[in-house]
Amino acid sequence: MTNGLEFFKQSIGKEAKDGSPSPFGRWLNGKLIEAEEGFIKVEYLVRPEFANPAGMIHGGAYAAIFDEVMGMTTFTLNQPEFFAAINLNIDFLRPSQVGETITIQSEVVRAGRTMAHVEAKIFGSEGKLRAKASSNLIKTAFPH
Repeated sequence: MTNGLEFFKQSIGKEAKDGSPSPFGRWLNGKLIEAEEGFIKVEYLVRPEFANPAGMIHGGAYAAIFDEVMGMTTFTLNQPEFFAAINLNIDFLRPSQVGETITIQSEVVRAGRTMAHVEAKIFGSEGKLRAKASSNLIKTAFPH
C-alpha cells in the first residue's frame, strides 16, 4: 500500500464504502474532502441508523465519527504502526438531524515518539459548530 497521506490524497472525493481499509469506516461511509499531513476533512450524511428516537444524531454516532476520523488523521503521519485511542473527550454542543450533512475537521496538534494528541470539530452545513473533541492516541505494536 502507498503511504497513508498518499492513500488519502488519492481518495479525495470518494466515499469510504468505495475502498476504506476500515470495515467500520466503510459502514459510517464518510466522503473524504481534504487530506494533508496531520489534517483530514470528511463529510457525513446523518443517516437514520445514526439517530436516537427523537431523530437527532446519537451521541455515540458523534463519538464514532470522531474516533474514526481522528484515527485516520494519525495515518497521514506515515508512521508504520497503527495508533489507537487511549481517551476521547467530547463536547456535544448542538444536535444534527437525520438527512443533514455534517463535516468533521481533524488535526494532529502534537505527535511524539509514542503518542499523538488530536483535536477535531464537527460542523453543520450552515457552518455552526455541533461538537468538538480531543483524543490522545498511542502507537501500537500493530503495523498498518
